Amino acid sequence: MFKNILVGLDFGDTSDAVFQKAVSLARSIGAKLTLLGVLIPVEERSVYEGSYREYELKELDRLKGFAQKAQAVGIDAEVVQVAGSTGWAICEQAKTADVDLLMVGSHGRMGLSEMLLGSVSNYVMHHADCSVLVVHE
Repeated sequence: MFKNILVGLDFGDTSDAVFQKAVSLARSIGAKLTLLGVLIPVEERSVYEGSYREYELKELDRLKGFAQKAQAVGIDAEVVQVAGSTGWAICEQAKTADVDLLMVGSHGRMGLSEMLLGSVSNYVMHHADCSVLVVHE
């Protein structure tokens, strides 16, 4: 079964739902959680000059908060934070971390909004080397 679950958390409106489902699944099958946060791409860092480090630390604290909640109910959980294009970074982390299952949220975008804004979950489903579970809002 699944032993190592990578959970992509964007800290948007789907993060809590994805995290809760990941905890429930990990708890029921005894899996480890790797909680992943992806920061804005490296080439866009100049936009946040002076406050990028603050942004980085704030997001890391949020990830650590999720990890503490998982650990409080007996789940082995670790935190990973990387910078880059979100879908690509999630798939790359899954490869390097020997992940059995990837969990990501979906904002439910369809049609033109998906085409213009993109869909991380769609990218991950088509590029991941492991099973993917998409959690809808």
